[in-house]
Amino acid sequence: MNDTHPRRRNPRPGRARKRAIREQAARTGVPYSVAARVIAELGLQPGESIASHGRTIYPCDPIRQRVVDERGRRSFAERLADTRRAAVLPEGRAQHLVGRFPPGRGRVGQLYHGEGRPELLTMLYLAVAVEFPALVPEPADAAWVAEMGEETAVDMVCALLDRQARSMLECDTSELRPRLAQALTAAAAGPDPHMRLVATQLTATPPRPEPLDPPDGEPARPALPLVLSLPFDGVRQILDALLVVSDDGHAPGTRVRVLAGPHTSRTATIVGAVWGALGPPIAYRIQLDGATGTLGMAAGELAVPPGQESLPS
Repeated sequence: MNDTHPRRRNPRPGRARKRAIREQAARTGVPYSVAARVIAELGLQPGESIASHGRTIYPCDPIRQRVVDERGRRSFAERLADTRRAAVLPEGRAQHLVGRFPPGRGRVGQLYHGEGRPELLTMLYLAVAVEFPALVPEPADAAWVAEMGEETAVDMVCALLDRQARSMLECDTSELRPRLAQALTAAAAGPDPHMRLVATQLTATPPRPEPLDPPDGEPARPALPLVLSLPFDGVRQILDALLVVSDDGHAPGTRVRVLAGPHTSRTATIVGAVWGALGPPIAYRIQLDGATGTLGMAAGELAVPPGQESLPS
């Protein structure tokens, strides 16, 4: 047997490296020589890929994996009911996304979590509708697409809306809270009866106490629902995972290895993405194993280990 199969007994040196180069070239669409140079310069290990390429959708712990598997087994009628809800703006889409990307735990603790995520997502979509009405799809168009029963089809219709909502979360919360409150006030007084109803329902939540007498020259701030002080990180992660579905990239929870800087070779977890105007993330926020803070790293400075295949969204 051994004489018949000498290659099994004496494997050719460098085969794993050449296979990794071919895989890297295929993933990134570059010539073999370019992929070989990249792997040599960055010290990529077999099976790893640079985080500026590829896609990892919503990495799951065992609990969230069961939820994803259950969603994958839904009947067409159940999928249709969900896509119809996802096409109802602003609150239906918010509820759909919270169910689609449930909270869980990773090496860095809780991900996609926080009380009040549907309310905050609703507020973000409402604010986009007030500030950028041209980005909101026509209700009839969204409803028509929803009849396909495919959530990714609804994602395409809502792509500009979703991206702008995620962009708003790049603001500091001290700036974002007044902006959301102003959107609530505008929607409550606006001409759209559905938006007025949604704004009224949101403000029915007991507001956080405000000073009785605002500083001289400053108007009293509009009330925001109490829950809106909580889930900004979780909502960022939900929208990051959503945008990865269509624009590629690696969702929060993806394990990575640092390729540059003082933390080279250390392992970490992606906790957020940094998006440009178009396309996949240009950078990521990561948390090193054993650390508490986060770091910003360019996508090309991170390697994604093998075995984190894209999951159905």
